Amino acid sequence: MNIILLGPPGAGKGTQAKILVDGRNMIQLSTGDMLREARTSGTEMGDKVAAIMDAGELVTDEIVIGLIEEKLEGDNAGGFIFDGFPRTLGQADALGELLERHGQTLDHVIAMEVNDEALVHRIVNRAEEAAAAGEPVRADDNEESLKVRLVEYYKKTSPLIGYYHAKGQLRWVPGLGEIDEVAAGIAAVLDG
Repeated sequence: MNIILLGPPGAGKGTQAKILVDGRNMIQLSTGDMLREARTSGTEMGDKVAAIMDAGELVTDEIVIGLIEEKLEGDNAGGFIFDGFPRTLGQADALGELLERHGQTLDHVIAMEVNDEALVHRIVNRAEEAAAAGEPVRADDNEESLKVRLVEYYKKTSPLIGYYHAKGQLRWVPGLGEIDEVAAGIAAVLDG
């Protein structure tokens, strides 16, 4: 089973992906992780990624698709969780073509529904709790930074919500409950 997790920064996509990896033997394909891994791999693709990133440029869709294709050619265990990809309609089309080429399908697109004000409150509290406990705090875990990230997310992602809704693949799951409640909502979609 292959799925996409959509949701704004701080919605808990990473936490839920980890639960799916542990509980269903799925493989999380995080574009950020893949780019960092490729950069240090010493492969031809890795050298290309390193040169682009070192120049401060954005990695092209073509390269990201190439990295995803490399992962699809390996063991797919319980399927893939696409995290951070696609971010645009062009990437969504490319992912669909790539899966089709490999005889695979996209089974569900799960959008984690959140209230922005509650989300900002959650992130600011998380940062305050981490600081009080002497733990590292993400540099962008503050109200102003999060609001900028939310605007970017909605600008780029809202077309994807319509795209996957039109294809009948979009499912909404409340994203602000307790971790177990959100996981149960996602499980209900996957097992439904």
